[in-house]
This record gives sequence, C-alpha cells and structure tokens, in this order.
Amino acid sequence: MTHFPPPAEELRLLDAELRQLESRRTQLLARRAWLVATLQQTQQQARAQARAQLPPAAPSRPETAAPSVQNVLLVLGGVLLTLAAAVFTLVSWGHMGITGRALVLGAVTLAALAGPALLLKRGLRSTAESVAGLGLALTVLDAYALHEAALAGTDGTGYAAAAAAVLAGIWSAYGLLPATAALRLPLPCALAAAQFPLLLWALSADAGPYVISAALLVTAGLDAVAALRVTTGSTRITAVVGAYCVGAWGVLTAGWLSLAADTPSEAARAGALLLLAAAIAVGAAWWGAGTGSDSSSSESADAPWQGPSQKHALGLAIVSGLLAVGAFGGVARSWLPEMWTVPAYVVCAIALPAAVRAGRLPDVVRLGFAWASGAVQALAVLWALPVVAVVVLGPAGWIGRVWSGAPSDARAAVTVEAPWPPDAAATPVVLLAVAAVLALAARAEQWRSRARIGALGLVWATALTLPAVFGIPYVAGMVVLGVMTAAALYVGRATVSAARLTALLLSLITSVGLALASLASQTATLVVLSVLTALFASASWRAGVVSVTAAAALVYAAALASASGAAADWPPSRTALLVLAVPVAAALLAPRLVVSRATVPVEAVGAAAGLLAVGLAGTDPPMLALVLALCGVITAGTALRPDRRPVGYAATALFVLAAWVRLDAWEVGTPEAYTLPVTVPALLVGALRRRHDPQTSSWTAYGPGLAATLVPSLVAAWGDPHWTRPLLLGTAALLVTLLGARHRLQAPLVLGGSVLALVALHELAPYVVQVTGALPRWAPPALAGLLLLALGATYEQRIRDVRRVREVVGRMN
Repeated sequence: MTHFPPPAEELRLLDAELRQLESRRTQLLARRAWLVATLQQTQQQARAQARAQLPPAAPSRPETAAPSVQNVLLVLGGVLLTLAAAVFTLVSWGHMGITGRALVLGAVTLAALAGPALLLKRGLRSTAESVAGLGLALTVLDAYALHEAALAGTDGTGYAAAAAAVLAGIWSAYGLLPATAALRLPLPCALAAAQFPLLLWALSADAGPYVISAALLVTAGLDAVAALRVTTGSTRITAVVGAYCVGAWGVLTAGWLSLAADTPSEAARAGALLLLAAAIAVGAAWWGAGTGSDSSSSESADAPWQGPSQKHALGLAIVSGLLAVGAFGGVARSWLPEMWTVPAYVVCAIALPAAVRAGRLPDVVRLGFAWASGAVQALAVLWALPVVAVVVLGPAGWIGRVWSGAPSDARAAVTVEAPWPPDAAATPVVLLAVAAVLALAARAEQWRSRARIGALGLVWATALTLPAVFGIPYVAGMVVLGVMTAAALYVGRATVSAARLTALLLSLITSVGLALASLASQTATLVVLSVLTALFASASWRAGVVSVTAAAALVYAAALASASGAAADWPPSRTALLVLAVPVAAALLAPRLVVSRATVPVEAVGAAAGLLAVGLAGTDPPMLALVLALCGVITAGTALRPDRRPVGYAATALFVLAAWVRLDAWEVGTPEAYTLPVTVPALLVGALRRRHDPQTSSWTAYGPGLAATLVPSLVAAWGDPHWTRPLLLGTAALLVTLLGARHRLQAPLVLGGSVLALVALHELAPYVVQVTGALPRWAPPALAGLLLLALGATYEQRIRDVRRVREVVGRMN
C-alpha cells in the first residue's frame, strides 16, 4: 500500500523540492545569458571579417563608345570651321575686300574638297565626311562671295535659283567621282539643294500660284524618280522626304486653286495640276506594284531600290485616285450650279474604278482607286446626313406645339425649330447614287450582304427625305411615311438576321417620325396612332419580329389611348382608366407569345403603361386609389403564372398603396389604419414561410410585419395625450411578448418587450416627475449613490445575469 506522510512532513518535502527547482532555474538562466553574449560577440567578429575581405570595386565602364566620341568631335569641328568661314566671308578682314576674300575662300574650298580623297585612302572615313561637309558649306559661301564680288547687280532670287542648281550639280558630280564615291554626305546635300531652283525661278519671275504649284509638283516628281533609282539609303531617304514635303505643298496649293476657281479655265488649270500630282503618285505606286513581286531576299545592299512596299503602293494609289476625283470634280463644279457640286464629285468617284477597269493596271492600283472612290462616296454621305437628321429629328419640335394646326407641306412639318439645310435638293441624288454602287459593285461574298444592307439604309434615307425636299402636301407626306413603315415591316420578314434587324430599326425610326409629325393635327394624331398600332400588331404574328413589333404596338396603343382621352376632353384621371387597357392587353398577350424572348419586352411596356396611368391619375386621389387597385389586380393575375410568382409581392404593394390612398382621400389620420393592412398579410406570409422552412429566422418572418405597426403606433402614442392608444398598444405589445416567449421566437420577444417598456416609461413619466419634485433636493443624489453602491457590490452577479439572458435570447429562433 502507498504510504502518505502526514501533512506537515509532506509540506516540508514540497518546500525542499521547490528550493532545488529555484536553484536549478538560476543556474540555467546564468548559462543562457553567457551563451547569448558569446553568440553576439561571434557574429560581430564575423561581420568585421567580411567587411575586411570585400573585393575591390570594379573599374567604371565608359558611358560612350570611342566611335561616338569621335563623331561628336568631328561634327563639332566641322561646324566651328564652317562658322569661322562664314564670319570671315561676311564680316572679317574688311581691308582685303570682297574679291580678296573670295579668292582666299576659293582656295580653302578646293583644299577642303580635295582633302576627303586623301583621308579615304588612309581609311579615315569619319574625318573625310567631316571635311567634305566643310567643303560643301564653303561652296555655298563661294556662291555668296561671287554674287557680292561680280554679280551684285543681278536679282537675288534668280541668282539663288541658279546657284542652287549649280551647287546641286557640283555636289552630285563630287559625290559620284570614283575618289569620293564612298562619301555619304554629298548626294543627299545635292538632293536638298535641288528642291529650290524651280521654286526660286518661279518666284523670281513673279509667277502666279499655278506656276508655283507646277514648280513644286515637278520638283516632287523628280524627287520621286530619284527615290526610285538611287542605291544609297541616306540619299533615298532624302529623296522620299523631299518628294512628300514638296509634293504635299504643291497638292495643297493646287487643291486650294481648284476649290477657289470661279471660271472653267481656272478650274481646268488647277485640275491639270492635280492630275500631274496624281500621275506622280500612281507612277510610284505602279513601280512598287510591278517590281515588288520580282524582288527577292538575295539582292545585294548595292542593288537599286525595288520600289515601295505593297501597303505603301496602295496608299499612293488611294492618294492618286483622290487627286483625280478632285481634278475632274473641280472642273465639273465650275460648269454646274453650286447645289450640284457634291453630286459632281460623286459621279467622278463612281466613274473612277469603271474607267481604270478597262486598262491594264496592277491590282494594287485598282484597289487603291476603289478605296479612293469609296472614301469620296463616304464623305458625300456624311454631307447628306444633316438633311436626314433634320427629317428624322425635326418633327420632335411638335411636342411643345401639340394640335396647334397642320403645316402647309412636308418640309414645314420637319422644320418646326430647325432650319432647312442649304443645297438639300441634291441629297436624294447623292444617297441614291451611293446606294446603287453598294448594291451593284460589291461582288465578294463576304461583303455582298453588308453592302446590300447599307444600300437598303441609303434607299430608306432617300425615300425619307423626298417629301421634304420636294415640299409635297402635309397629308401626302404622312402617307409616304406610313407606306415606308409598312414596307420596312414587310422587309422584316427576311431570313437573314442582319437584314431583319435593319428593317425593324428603320420601321421604328420611320414610325416615330410619323407619330411626331402627326402631333400637329388632332385628326392626324388619332389616325396615325391607330394605323401604327394596327401595323405593328399585324406584324407581330411572325415569330422573328414579335419581340419588337408587339412592344411597339403596345406603345402606340398607349399613346392612342392618351390621345383619345385628350380628344374627348376627359380629365387626365379619367384617361388613366383608358390607358389601363394596355397593361391588361400585355398581361393577356405575354403568356400566349410563341417566342419566349418577346415576353419581357411586352411586360415591360405594360408596366410602363401602368406607371403612365398612375401618373395621369395622380391629381385625383379617389381615382388614383382605383387605378392602383386595378394595377394590383393585373399584377396579381400575372403572378398566377408559375414563372412570375415573385410578381405577387408587387401586387401586394399595389393593393396596400391603393388602400392608403383611399384612406387618405377619406381623411383618415389614424396610423393603424395604414399599418394594419400591411402587418396582417406580412405576418400571414411569414407564418406560411416558417411552415415550409422551419429554419427561417423570426426576424425575417415576423420582424417586418410587427415593426410596420408597432413602430408607427409607438411614435403616435408618445405624442398622444389620451390613454386609449397607449393602453391598446401596451396590451398588443404584451401579447406579442408572451407569444414570443411561449414559442421561443426572438423577434416578437424583443420587439414586443421593447415597445411595452417604452409605453410603460411614457405612462409612468408624469408620476416619476411628481415624485421627484416632492422629494428633498438631497434625495435624488443619495438614491443614485445607493444604486451605484448596490450595482458595484453585485457587479459580477449582474454580469452573469446579463450573459444568461443573452444566451437565452440567442438560443431563440
């Protein structure tokens, strides 16, 4: 058996063991402190050794390469020498005279031009380039010195033209010499100097803008030839830049002359300039198209350039086509009235691909001309858009002038607040011409359907603008729009989805314009809305368009109902009952549609019509209550469908709103009359939900319903001087609290108890005030102190009680 010592002996043993443990703990702590200090010292020594053994820093690398430094120095040296020579020629050594300076400068120039040959033999190419640049700059100064010394009386501009030509020739010859052929600088400089002779000669001869433009274009043509023939890359780049810059200047000048030409002769001269530019561009494109396929990857770097790429050639061909259209269109414009200017350009653009189709042109040139023709036609359509916009959007001005009187003609019907665009008579011609091109010219299978859809839209725009352009009578214009709407709905029977969608969109736009234009006359409004309702309703029998046409028919039916009520001089509240026929029709039609995707648009239109009816009845509370109740009936009928069960909540809300409006119309001020119709159905719905799903929270099931009545009644009870409402509210809160406790439901217990406590506080407040007033002034502080002492003494017990209550309430549902 185990021996247990007496308590005194056992206590002595425990104290001895504790003393041993404390002694052992002290030893272990001392050992730990020594180990920590040793580790820290070792780490410091290791870091010091690592710092002492760091490798030496790597030598810094140069930021610039030696050839780059050499080139910079050579360029700076050449620039400084050139500046020194210029200062010497212009302002220095005045005692020598211009002739002496010219002789000295000529000698230095010859030495500078001869130096690169010797430097190239020694392999100093960069130095040779720098010295050659200095020599070329000195030749310019030589030309200036020659003019000042021997030719001071000549015209400065003419001399500059001759000097530029001579310098271009000298620099070209210098760059082609065998000894200096390796230099890259002379030939680009020669091309740069060649840009000025023709222009300066034209300016010196006081030539007009036509000659100046011709000089620019001839210079650009020579640049293009040089760009296609030279072999050096730098020379080719200079030629290309010169061709584009000078050519763009010449083309802009010629285009401005063509647009500003007042006589056929001026237009013909400007057109000739544009054709010259077009010939240059198409020549370069033809060269690229003809040689691009023959080029191979094995050609050497010194072989001639094979011309522009295919994309580059296509761009040049497009520019050439645009210039040709501008040339012929400008000439035609000078012969025709101003209103036919755009049609003239369109005819030239249409004729351009047909004219080149007979010739033997490369495919890329043909494609470029086709793109140019399409670009001109697209610009023409953009020019015609303002007229179409006025015809489509102009009738909206009748919204502020409803039934003010029928206009005189179709043009007046669309220009209520917008001006009629100038030269609008040519708009149908332009639109119809472009539509014909789209319908006939598109031969590729992937473009044919799109082109035909575009042609359909342009034909529709043409027909839409014709009544306003010709100014036909107002009624005739309305008939035309109605026929267009019917035709678009008929075309909507197409099997191609894109064509069907386009036709439906055009029919909607036309019908909206027709409905807006009909607002000028009461009779026209009723007739047009009736016809549109019938048209879209009859088109709704086709499954492919029902989602659009059925909704549109209901929209026009709602508008017809509103217009009919206004025509019969009914008040808006009475007209609302007529508008409610549309939601009824939508509710009956939606489940019977053969296409499921059409259900939502139809129901959305019905809901919008219901909102319109509510808005119309807003000024008459009794009628508003009736309209809300009828909307609730329609919504409840919709909720009977299995897929529309959630709509029942909206029906309930509508019935509640109808009851509230009716009570307000009867001037009922009791809040319970408004809240109880909400609370009772809400509690019933909550009970049914908990029966189907017992896990549902009581706050979700009963919280909204109870709060809907208890909170407003509590607010009213606190301001009610009588005892009836607090008594009834307290009784109801007590019952709710007992039911919550009986069924262990959190929401009724908390809401009922809170309301009951607040009602009791409200009722006892006067007596508490009286008792407080009857007590001595020292009594309230004394009572507060006693209360605090009691709470402090039993603080832990109160905390446990609160936690126990919280746990009990939390376990409730």
